[in-house]
Amino acid sequence: MVHFIVGGTVSASKGYPMVDTAHTYVIVGAGPAGLQLSYYLQQQGADYLTLERGAEPGGFFRRFPRHRRLISLNKVHTDSTDPEIRLRWDWNSLLNDDPELLFPKFSEEYLPAADDLVSYLAEFQRVHQLRVRYGTTVEQISRDDDGFVVCTDRGVVRARSLIVATGWGRPFVPEIKGIEHATGYEEMDVDPARYAGKRVLIIGKGNSAFETASAILGKASMVHLASRQPLRLAWNTKHPGDVRGQYGAILDSYQFKTLHSVLDCTIDEIRPVDGRFRVSITYTHAQGETAELDYHEVLRCTGFRMDTSLFDASCAPEMVRDGRMPGLRPDWQSSNVDDLYFAGTIAQARDVKHASSPFIDGFRYNLRTFTRMLRERYDDVPMPVATAPGEPASLTKVMLDRVNWSSALWTQFEYLCDVFVRDDATGDFRHFEDLPEDYAVERFADATHVYTLALRWGRDDYGDVFAIDRHPTPDRARESAFIHPVIRRYRHGELVAEQHLLEDLLAEWRRPDRHVEPLVEFLTGDLTGGS
Repeated sequence: MVHFIVGGTVSASKGYPMVDTAHTYVIVGAGPAGLQLSYYLQQQGADYLTLERGAEPGGFFRRFPRHRRLISLNKVHTDSTDPEIRLRWDWNSLLNDDPELLFPKFSEEYLPAADDLVSYLAEFQRVHQLRVRYGTTVEQISRDDDGFVVCTDRGVVRARSLIVATGWGRPFVPEIKGIEHATGYEEMDVDPARYAGKRVLIIGKGNSAFETASAILGKASMVHLASRQPLRLAWNTKHPGDVRGQYGAILDSYQFKTLHSVLDCTIDEIRPVDGRFRVSITYTHAQGETAELDYHEVLRCTGFRMDTSLFDASCAPEMVRDGRMPGLRPDWQSSNVDDLYFAGTIAQARDVKHASSPFIDGFRYNLRTFTRMLRERYDDVPMPVATAPGEPASLTKVMLDRVNWSSALWTQFEYLCDVFVRDDATGDFRHFEDLPEDYAVERFADATHVYTLALRWGRDDYGDVFAIDRHPTPDRARESAFIHPVIRRYRHGELVAEQHLLEDLLAEWRRPDRHVEPLVEFLTGDLTGGS
């Protein structure tokens, strides 16, 4: 039996061969994030290998969502012919240099089928011939002084830097007495006829819960969705991961008293009684009122969490958000393990419930920036930087050109930003694109004059999202409710000034009186009077 060294000890329990390959970067997982990162590293000529247990990419989407309809928009028809701007409403394409290899070539449906995404990912792999080792199951990951040892069923791979892009690994099962009597989203019967005439409790109020409820609404006699927290609607929160408008039918049914309901409550116990399930609950907003309700079926739709069983004690990542996802530093590195990074939907801890980092349309931009960070750190390739003029009117033009064009700033609002760092010797600015703002503030903490340029939502105290009182004057731009440009000035890492530009219905920020002149005025005052 062959032995190998892991963390200073000898292991032969699995009969692994000696290390058969070593790479600067090893990616675990060939879903959308793994493919996107593989593409960028390959384009850069980097030394990488991607490991995937399935025979083809996108294994998660071969099974989920269970009712096979995505919530990611596919807006094929737009007013613009600019490929960059069109990406703002194409939520499924991976970034690449082939204009034919975009998701709208595979589906024209506004809410497309999951099977079309699976086909798209397979074609992405075929066209770009990414270095993915399929049919390779990662069984254990260890850390030693030289990097990571990745043990698979086909051999051992060494990595200087390890990027985990596995997506969600297992269902999240809440601690409820009797939860074993609930059927999980991952294994429930998706035929609506199965629930005809039945009383159904769905545990959870996220998109998987509403997807399930919508599918059985016309068959079940009663559908209740229940969780402790109130419903979060995407049109209120501006987060695409919250409940989407296409599931509004059950909310209509709830308000029209058809016995379908959305309950804010703690589920205290589930127990079988006379062929049904008796569920004890305590209402959240009723001064401790309790109830017992009977159902024919209880379905668990409570989301997923990352599977950490691959990691041994030498590199177990710190987990956050009730253990659902790994803690991250601003550069997507594990908060407690050096050289361990996360990519894709599990790499959202820095902007959870804000931008689109859990989704393709968000993490595709994160990974473009992430690749630049990796290449700078491990391959001594400087991060791309341009020069922007220090003269206020010229700098204004550069900034407005970016917010009117960039799909990264549009999609990753309040997270990714352009950064302008003044060179005190010349007065010009170094211009970095698409950096996480917390990373930029940390990286350029020694600088006296740093501007960040981002798109942000405005105030959220307007009550009814469909009846917002507006104040369309530049001096009240801070009160804008819609997405709009915001320029922040940092000095030695401290925020010292902020300029909002007025919102615009068509997201075009070029009007002289509303956008250009206010920004020129701000920059002029700050550059001449700021220290």
